[in-house]
Amino acid sequence: MTKKIAVLMDPIEHIKVAKDTSLAMMLAAQRRGWQLYYIQRKNLYMRDGKPAARVQSVKVFDDPAHWYDAEPESEILLQELDCILMRLDPPFNMDYVYATYYLQRASDAGTLVLNNPAALRDINEKMFTAWFPECCPPTLITSLEDKLREFHQEHNDIIVKPLDGMGGSSIFRLKPDDPNISVVLETMTRFGERQIMAQRYIPEITEGDKRILVVDGVPVSHALARMPAAGETRGNLAAGGTGVAVPLSDRDREIAETIGPVLVSKGVLFAGIDVIGDWVTEINVTSPTCARELDEQCKLDIGAQFMDAVEARL
Repeated sequence: MTKKIAVLMDPIEHIKVAKDTSLAMMLAAQRRGWQLYYIQRKNLYMRDGKPAARVQSVKVFDDPAHWYDAEPESEILLQELDCILMRLDPPFNMDYVYATYYLQRASDAGTLVLNNPAALRDINEKMFTAWFPECCPPTLITSLEDKLREFHQEHNDIIVKPLDGMGGSSIFRLKPDDPNISVVLETMTRFGERQIMAQRYIPEITEGDKRILVVDGVPVSHALARMPAAGETRGNLAAGGTGVAVPLSDRDREIAETIGPVLVSKGVLFAGIDVIGDWVTEINVTSPTCARELDEQCKLDIGAQFMDAVEARL
């Protein structure tokens, strides 16, 4: 029987074909003859405890001029689907949390949901690094300005960032004697009301912010080293960085082999671990990207690797 797989994602008409990991997954599922559905968050609904959605049956193409065809909307109970891929981008706000509740009900009814909706709620992509302190640079999470100042004085050169952003948004580097430290900390913490993360600056950022993709607990053979643009601290592709595939180092493998099994135990089959130098800075579980770039540069098929993991569980 043909498998029915739905992808809950941001508007498909706005994706960048050469970079979109969700498209890579959809292409891999389609090659297996599975029926693909596309769901927008706004089209989820629940009646008497049964989650449902307005969906569109889609066909996808690896063509930057024409990457999908969509049928008119129809309605389906989520429990009628074999698998749902949760691929909504952050911010991780209450609308995101509400979406996971729909998916939790579908999961309870027997639909395979990836990544696991409970894990998406529990694993904050910045704070989850605290479960692996041996893999991380010195890190402080707080809203207390005096603690942040002490951390800055201890390490002299630090990075501060919000706990709920993506793509390098609102990331600041505070160097020794930075004249803007007060305004940055006031703005970031909203005068002590919002928790943020501070990490010791890692100078190896000049060699790239590596994204290590982990599929079913196993790291992909190469990482994408996102090289900062001239004059930039951030390597994020959304902030102008350039992605260069690099083989995993021994330390990269050690990190992935430490974190990967924990992710699998929580129902996270596709994750992106961000590593600068020898240190983990984030663990991405919501909608990790970079598969397309690695596929192109290393002749991989990460979407197919992920679909092997999905198929093994169906």
